[in-house]
Amino acid sequence: MMIARRALLLLVVLATACGGPPKLPRLSQDAVVLAFGDSLTFGTGANPNESYPARLEALIGRKVVASGVPGEVSAAGLSRLSSALEETKPQLLILCHGGNDLLRKLDDAQAANNLRAMVRLAKTQGAQIVLIGVPKPGLLPSAAGFYEDIAKEFKLPYEGAALRKILTDNALKSDLVHPNAAGYARLAEAVAALLKKAGAI
Repeated sequence: MMIARRALLLLVVLATACGGPPKLPRLSQDAVVLAFGDSLTFGTGANPNESYPARLEALIGRKVVASGVPGEVSAAGLSRLSSALEETKPQLLILCHGGNDLLRKLDDAQAANNLRAMVRLAKTQGAQIVLIGVPKPGLLPSAAGFYEDIAKEFKLPYEGAALRKILTDNALKSDLVHPNAAGYARLAEAVAALLKKAGAI
């Protein structure tokens, strides 16, 4: 009996490990999704209707409110988030922030703490959260490690590869740190795929 229980527990652990992203409640048809961040959310490098939030809205059939401020660091984002949540009352927050901290070589630990505070704040407002990792600048950019740590800590669906792939492909970027219209479309597709895997759509 004890062996059977241990085997069952092992199967549950393995299924959880291999079962894709943490699950999200299904978004209602009238749900508001808040895309919150900096220039990557604003859509710098493309027209407003080509930003990733605009493309995502078309893909998932729910209202996506774009709340991106170019040049904003995570401390300013944290200060701004409360009013954005109050204004939009989202069922889901898509958080893509911290890139300007990385560009300006600000303290990674502080950026991570600001993102954790944003996650906690959104949770207290009843919003689910999806996290997008932003690459550190460099020849071989990859998402700063703290994004995955935060996703694991709070059990958040996490997209850590899309921006790295986009920003290492000249055909998908408008400059060194921003996608172009085709790049934002790819990001929207990656987020939509993650939402589908997580059960939100």
